[in-house]
Amino acid sequence: MPEPTSDASPRPPLRSVVVVGAGLAGAQTVAALRAHGFDGRITLLGAEGVPPYDRPPLSKELLTRPEPVWLSADLGVDVEALADDVRLAEPALSLASRPDGVVVTTARGEVAADAVVLAVGSVPVVPPGFSASSLLHTAADADRLRAALRADDGLRLVIVGAGWIGAEVAGVAAGAGADVTVLEAADAPLSRQLGRDVGALLAGWYGAAGVRLRTGAAVTAVEGSGVVLAGGDHVPADLVLTAVGARPASGLLEGTLPLDGRGALLVDGDGRVPGHPRVWAVGDVASRAHPVFGTVPGGHWSAALHDPDPTVRAMLGVEPAGTGHAPYVFSQQLGHDLALLGLPTTAGPDASPVMLRGTPGEGPWAALYLDPAESRGPDDAPDGVATVRAVLLVDSPRDVGGVRRLMSRGEPLRLDLARATDPAIKLKDAAR
Repeated sequence: MPEPTSDASPRPPLRSVVVVGAGLAGAQTVAALRAHGFDGRITLLGAEGVPPYDRPPLSKELLTRPEPVWLSADLGVDVEALADDVRLAEPALSLASRPDGVVVTTARGEVAADAVVLAVGSVPVVPPGFSASSLLHTAADADRLRAALRADDGLRLVIVGAGWIGAEVAGVAAGAGADVTVLEAADAPLSRQLGRDVGALLAGWYGAAGVRLRTGAAVTAVEGSGVVLAGGDHVPADLVLTAVGARPASGLLEGTLPLDGRGALLVDGDGRVPGHPRVWAVGDVASRAHPVFGTVPGGHWSAALHDPDPTVRAMLGVEPAGTGHAPYVFSQQLGHDLALLGLPTTAGPDASPVMLRGTPGEGPWAALYLDPAESRGPDDAPDGVATVRAVLLVDSPRDVGGVRRLMSRGEPLRLDLARATDPAIKLKDAAR
């Protein structure tokens, strides 16, 4: 087994690792440890009581998949075969970090190890006064929502939040015969993720899919009979689903590790937690340093899938491979496919200028988010070339692979804007 690298002096080889979290990031960590030659003891702690599964299909394929996409079948990652001690219904409660190892406490007692990888995932945000609402975050949540939709063909469903999950469930539920209303406090759907102007281009999708969308509709409380809006209006519902975001499930780390306002850990490009040589983090809890995009907050599906491998390589002293990957989010909502690659700035004075490639509503199109520090638009770009911080692809699934490769080269993506905004020219042919 390779010896781990060190920030200061050499340390003894790792002989035991505890992985906290049995989702995609945790399972990928276990798989990477074995793939890179770790033959010591691996303990995996989970919270849901079920084997690792892929979370995005819970909303995208709510009614077409009666059970989760198990990672043992989908990725060939069988944690029961790879880890020595698998405790899927034993969440970690606290962590003690010391220079020569860690101790993780659960309800059953303490788990000591030479190192820990925190793959704790996230928890949904539930505002005060929303306790009567339903959520869609776990396989059990999906089972309950699926049963409700199938039991009542005319179910009045109110969804609070027009983000990724809210939009995905809205389309699925409306297609199943539910009477769906989506309430969004912002001026446009997905405004936080895509920016107000780009998000507004998606608003028409709701009506076309048979869903009522109300923007500028802030919900103050959820009741058994519906929701109450900030202005006092009452929107009746048989079921209310809250989908207003998630935050890292990092409560067990409070007082032990430095958390930011979101509850995330700032880690280096390898997933190391500064000042804690035996603590590593991947997935939702890790705000990771990136050579091109700066600090990338957790929550991207691609981070849970890909970051465990370089983290494990760094732990074990294995030579790194490749140049990393660009953040990637995909969505299937209201009859459309979306893929967001990169990291746009969507609000404030430093928001990324946006240029469109193609015409929304007339087939596939894309939004190019320019680097705000470099250019306020094409007229400011020297020689018509600008750095692109993110690309949103709409109804262009065949282009996703090519754009991912462009944005994952380990250097900023520079595009000739005149060529990049011409749908007849491939984006790779506009790269400079």
